[in-house]
Amino acid sequence: MEFYKNIMKNLTMFSLTLEPSHLDFIKGLDYTPVGLGDKNFSNEWFSDKIGKNISHKNKNYGEYTFHYWLWKNYIEKINSKWIGFSQYRKFWTIDNFDNSNLSMKKINSIAIREVPSEFDDCDVILGKPFFVNQKRTSKFIKKGFKLILKKPSLLFNKNSRNLKFHFDLMHGENNLKKAVDLLDEKNKSFFEDYMNKNFYFHPHNMLICKSKSLLTNYYETIFPWLEKCEHIFGFKNLKGFGLMRIYGFLAERFMSYWFTKNAKFKTMNITFYDINNELNN
Repeated sequence: MEFYKNIMKNLTMFSLTLEPSHLDFIKGLDYTPVGLGDKNFSNEWFSDKIGKNISHKNKNYGEYTFHYWLWKNYIEKINSKWIGFSQYRKFWTIDNFDNSNLSMKKINSIAIREVPSEFDDCDVILGKPFFVNQKRTSKFIKKGFKLILKKPSLLFNKNSRNLKFHFDLMHGENNLKKAVDLLDEKNKSFFEDYMNKNFYFHPHNMLICKSKSLLTNYYETIFPWLEKCEHIFGFKNLKGFGLMRIYGFLAERFMSYWFTKNAKFKTMNITFYDINNELNN
């Protein structure tokens, strides 16, 4: 594993991917490349398979196998002011861009290399909120027919489609409740309240955090909880993307809750572009 000397003034940005072919592009951004999954990555990549790790859970945990590795093996070695996480299809940008006009060259020019001073007064940067109650009614009917039969008002009242409803819809009815019941009493009540009262969250398991201690505190909360959840959901019987990645989806909602509750935050745009569109042509 080779650590890239970070030429940015204030940011270490880890870029997570499943594809070794993304190396040159990630290096061109001056980001630190992280290889996940089953493919063979050279020693130019950071890997979640060495040291203390849970890399065998990647299909279920997604990006969080790297977060676990970072927590257990590397976080104290980082000296930059900010620690960030991006993905090969999602990039932090100051402005919002129409992805129909994007290219790898454009991403290289608009993806942040450092955190602007306007964010100095916050502890963490999260993605712009994603509203779950804006989906078309037809999609709700197709995906959540049983839920709608139980509560017909969901069909007509967007304000009843909260984060809890959305999670039940996408990841199995009552699975959220089973997971929340395993939280410590303090987080249990606050997280339950967050999921019941909100219609948006900060998505994609992406953040830029100023404090190593704040990030470590988060890891010390999220990973013991997810481990408890494994005793409920297991791995073998998780079928379909919505269930197979349930630990990652639980973490996505919990991350949004935890940092908005425990830190001063601001938001930044996350721009979508799949670099495979060019690399595979």
